[in-house]
Amino acid sequence: MKKDSVIWIGAGQIGLAIVRRIASGKKIIIGDKNIVNAQAAAEVLNNTGFDAVAMEADLSSRDSILSLISEAHKYGNIRHLVNSAGVSPSQASIETILKVDLYGTAVLLEEVGKVIAQGGAGVTISSQSGHRMPALTPEEDRLLATTPTEELLSLEMLRPENIRDTLHAYQMAKRCNVKRVMSEAVKWGERGARINSISPGIIVTPLAIDEFNGPRGDFYKNMFAKCPAGRPGTADEVAHVAELLLDDKAAFITGSDFLIDGGATASYFYGPLQPGKNG
Repeated sequence: MKKDSVIWIGAGQIGLAIVRRIASGKKIIIGDKNIVNAQAAAEVLNNTGFDAVAMEADLSSRDSILSLISEAHKYGNIRHLVNSAGVSPSQASIETILKVDLYGTAVLLEEVGKVIAQGGAGVTISSQSGHRMPALTPEEDRLLATTPTEELLSLEMLRPENIRDTLHAYQMAKRCNVKRVMSEAVKWGERGARINSISPGIIVTPLAIDEFNGPRGDFYKNMFAKCPAGRPGTADEVAHVAELLLDDKAAFITGSDFLIDGGATASYFYGPLQPGKNG
C-alpha cells in the first residue's frame, strides 16, 4: 500500500525525536553514513509501531542522496525531510566539514526540493555557531545562498586556505545552511512546500556527552552555565519546534531559521559569555 514517506538523514537523537512526532502512518527512510546507526534507529522505531527502513547514505554525495530519494519514492509521495546529519569541528577536517555540512546540505535541499509533495515540509538542523560570526557582506550572503551547488566549494571565501580552523569552517557551513534555506524556500514554494532550519545550541546527546568529557569540555560547560537557561537543552526541546514547522499550522513559515540555544548567543553578544568578559 502506498503511503507518504519521510526522508530522515543523520540517525542521531535529535532526528529521532523529530521523526517520532511527525511520522506516524508514514514510511520512514533513514539514511546514515554508518548503516549500523540507521539500522539501530529503524529497530527502535519499528519496535514502537512505526514503519522504517534503513539505508547507507553519505550526505556529501549527490548520488547517495538521489538513491535515498529514489527509495523514498517507492513507497509514495515524499511528505517530509528531516536532515540532522553533519560533523562537528572536533570530528573532522576543514575539507570534510565543508563537503558534508555545507555542500551536502545544499545538495540535499536542492534535490528534495525537486520532488517534495505539495503541502510537504522540511527541516534541516543547523547550529548556533552560524550566529556567532561577524556579519558577512550582502554579496557574500548572496553567493552562499544562490551559487550553483557544484560551484559552492570553489568560492574564494570557502577555499581551505581562507578558512582559519575547523570551527571557522563549521560556522561558515552553518551560515550557508541558513542562507541556502532562504533561497530554496522560494523554489520549494513553487511546489506548494516549505523548508526551514533550526539552529540548536548545546543539546545533550551521546556525542555531546563525549564532547563534555573531551578537550573542549570546559568550554561547553561554561557556555551552558552562563546562558540564561543555565543548562544544556534536550533533543525533545528541538523536536517541539520541528513538530510545529512540519505541521500545517506553520503554513506561513518558510525560509526561516529558529535559534534554540537557551539564550547562549544572547549571552555571547550581551552577557557574561562576551569574549574577554569575566564572570
